[in-house]
Amino acid sequence: MSGSILARAGLVRMTGRDPHQHHRVASPLELFFDLVFVVAVSQASQNLHHGVVEGHAASATLTYAMVFFALWWAWVNYTWFASAFDTDDWLYRVMTIVQMGGVLILAAGVHDAMVEGRWDTVTWGYVVMRLAMVGQWVRVALSDPSRRRVAIRFAVGISIVQLLWVARIAFPPEVQFWTFWPVMILEFLVPVWAERVQGTPWHPHHVAERYSLFTLIVLGESLLASANAIIDARNAEGHSGDLAVLAIAGVVLAAGMWWTYFSREQGDGLGAGRRAFTFGYAHYFVFAAAGAVSAGIEVELDLITGAAEHLDAGTASLALTIPVAVFLVARWAVLLRGRIPASASALFLAAAALVLACALLPVVTVVGTAVAVVLAVVVLEYRRSRDRLSRP
Repeated sequence: MSGSILARAGLVRMTGRDPHQHHRVASPLELFFDLVFVVAVSQASQNLHHGVVEGHAASATLTYAMVFFALWWAWVNYTWFASAFDTDDWLYRVMTIVQMGGVLILAAGVHDAMVEGRWDTVTWGYVVMRLAMVGQWVRVALSDPSRRRVAIRFAVGISIVQLLWVARIAFPPEVQFWTFWPVMILEFLVPVWAERVQGTPWHPHHVAERYSLFTLIVLGESLLASANAIIDARNAEGHSGDLAVLAIAGVVLAAGMWWTYFSREQGDGLGAGRRAFTFGYAHYFVFAAAGAVSAGIEVELDLITGAAEHLDAGTASLALTIPVAVFLVARWAVLLRGRIPASASALFLAAAALVLACALLPVVTVVGTAVAVVLAVVVLEYRRSRDRLSRP
C-alpha cells in the first residue's frame, strides 16, 4: 500500500522506530493500556487471598501463577511491540483498545478459573488480546519489507498457539490444567523463534521504563492492602495495635521493594539477544511475587481480626514471606547479579533468606519481614555510596 493511500486513510507506515531515540518515554496510550491491568491484577490477588484463607493455599497459588502468566505475557508482548513499532495513528490506537477489552474479559473470568477450574472466559479474553497482536504484526509485514520475515513468524506463531488455547477449553478441567504448561512453553518459544531471523528495533530505556511502571502497578496493590489494615485498625476493638503494626510493616515492605527495584538504572544494561530475553522473561517472577504480596498482607489481616476460621499462623506467614523472598531473589537475578560485588550479593540474598526464616516464627513474621527488606535496602545503598566515592 503506497504512502499516499495510507496518508489519506490517516495511517502511518509501520516501519519501526529509532531504538536510539533521545528522551523516549511511555506514551499516554501505553499508560492508559496499563490501567486495565490494575483491575486484572487486583482480581488475581484477591482470589489468591481468598484461596489461602479458605484452606486451598497450594491450588490457589498454582492457579494464581497460571492467571498471572496470561496477564503478564499479553502485557509483555504489547510492550516490546510498542517500543519497536508504535505509530500512534488511529488504527494502532483501536487495536490497542481491543487488547484492553481482552484484558477486561480475562479479568471477568479470573474467579471462575481460580476457584472452579473453568478457563473458558480467561481463554477467550487472552485470545482477543493475542489476535489483536497478530493484526499488528500483519500490519508490520505489509508496511516494512525489511522486517517482513520476523513479522510473519510472529503472526504465524502466535496464531497457531491461540488455536491450541481455544482447543483446550473443549476438554475437562483436569485436561485443561495439564495442557496449560506445554502451550505456555510454546508461547515463550514464539519470540525466540521469530527473532532468530531478525531482531526488532525496541528501545532499551523505553522498555526499562515500561517495566518500571508495571512494577509500580503491582506494588500499588500492597499499598491498598496496607490501607485496608489502617481502616480496620480505626474500627477494630482489641486488635488496633496489631493492625497498626501490620499497616506500618506493609508500607515499609512496599517502599523497600520499590527501593530495591529502582536502586539501579536498567536501560543501560539491557542489551540485545539473550540479555533481553532474560530481562523480559525473568520479570514474571518479579511481577507475580509483587502482586502476591498484597494477598499476603490481606491474609495476615484476616488472621489478626479472626475473619478466617480455618487459617493458621504458619500458612499466613508463608503467604507473606514467600512472595517477598521471591521478589528479592528475582530482583537480584534480573538487575543486581554481576553489577554489585559478590559480598554485596551475598548479603542481599541473606536478607532474602531471612525473610523466609521469619515464617518459622509467626509471631514476628510481619515485623521481621519488613526489617529484612530494610536490610536489603541498606546493603544496596551502602554499595551505591561506595561506588560514588570511588568515581573520579
